[in-house]
This record gives sequence, structure tokens and C-alpha cells, in this order.
Amino acid sequence: MSTSLFTAEEIERFQRDGFIIVESLFSQEEVTLLGQIGRADLAMQQATFSRADGEGGAVKLSVENEVGDDIYGVIAAGHRVVDRMEELLGDEVYHYHHKMIQKEAKVGGAWAWHQDYGYWYNNGCLFPDMGSCMIAVDRATQENGCLQVLKGSHLMGRMHHGKVGDQTGADPERVVAACERFELVYCTLEPGSAVFFHSNLLHRSDQNKSEHPRWGFICCYNTKHNDPYKESRHPRYTPLKKRDDADVLQVGRVQWEQLQADSSL
Repeated sequence: MSTSLFTAEEIERFQRDGFIIVESLFSQEEVTLLGQIGRADLAMQQATFSRADGEGGAVKLSVENEVGDDIYGVIAAGHRVVDRMEELLGDEVYHYHHKMIQKEAKVGGAWAWHQDYGYWYNNGCLFPDMGSCMIAVDRATQENGCLQVLKGSHLMGRMHHGKVGDQTGADPERVVAACERFELVYCTLEPGSAVFFHSNLLHRSDQNKSEHPRWGFICCYNTKHNDPYKESRHPRYTPLKKRDDADVLQVGRVQWEQLQADSSL
């Protein structure tokens, strides 16, 4: 496996901070297709559900465990995301799931402070050697509820999680203490840019009260050596067949044309 996608300093920074931002990981055409397809995809919309945020709002999202032959699957299995995740986590990874976060203008809900491993621990994953890549479909700003992280908080280890609205959030007492000790970073992103983050990194997002939607596509991965010891809602290890980067445009264009043709019938 090539180690040229990140420098040694960038990998060290990820290990220290728990996250790293990659600007322009996807082209304008690629991310435009992703957004157009997502918003026109009736099957995805039918699979979308909401999670109340405990603040009077709700987050809409759709989750998929399988890697399909569509734009979502070719991104989640694509070399440019998967190879980077393998470098950052130091092992072969497999597709754990992917999801589209649909934070609409004015009504998009918040996410409570949490660690992804706070959820995934209960799925039989013994180690927190897992990570996510969130790709900005729309511009992500403080005003429309971009991702917020506590820099370096993954080094605390897993925290206890409990119910916050319909969501699962980290222990509020420890969150307060962590907010006093770790730097808060707003991960503002242009469409097509991405943030890779460790499964123990504390993160959240505010409600979107702006005029601008904030959709994000999140690809989640587990390491081969962390194969869950039991069945759960997300898959155990199977080798991931990686897709060429060029497949994003090729598959996306065909899928978009098909959606347009179907809508005209």
C-alpha cells in the first residue's frame, strides 16, 4: 500500500489531534452530482429517518451497510477515501456503513456531543481502531451547523453514552470538563472537501437556522484486526473491493441521467 497520500507529519497530526481536513478531495462536478442524486433519489428519501436532538429539532439521515454500484458506493469504496483511511488507521479497512446527513435550511437539527465508538463499542468492536470520512456536499459553515470537534479528545478513550432526545450522547459531566481542556474546532468545509476523524473524537453540530442546507456524506470504516466478535446492525469484516477514482464521475453521470429519465415518465 502506498504511503504517499499523507506525509509523516500529517499522520502524526491525525494521531495527535484525532482529525485531519483534506481540501478538494472531490471535484466540483463530482460533489454536484452527489448532491443532485441524493436530493432526487426517491429510494434514499424513503430510507431517510429522523433523530430528535433534545433541543427541539431533528436530524434527518439515511444509513446503508452495503456498497452498491451507485455514486454512494463508488465513493465509499473508492481509492481516494479508503487508501487514506488505511494510512491513518495503519491497517486494511472495510466498509462499516455510509450515511447521508440531511441538515436542511432553517429546520436541520443538532447532533449532541458524542464519540462514534460510543455507539460502535456495543456492536462487538473491541478496539476504537475505526474512523469516518465526512465529505461536504454543501458548503459547511458555523451558521448552517458544521461539524465541531474537540481537538485531541480521542486520547481520553471511550466515554459513557446515554440518551439525548432520540440520539445517544456522551456523559454531559465529562463533556463539560473536556470542553474546558480541549480546543474547540469548527470544521468549515467547501463542497468536495472532507474531514477524516477517529472514532473516539468528541464531536457535535449545531442546528441549522440559516438559509442554506448542509448535507454531508459520511463513510465509516473498521479495521480488519478489529473484526467484531458478534453480529450487529453493521457488518463484520469482508474484504473491500476498491473502486477507481474515475468511477465516481462515470457512475454518477449515468445514475443522474437515469433519475432524470425516471422523473419525466
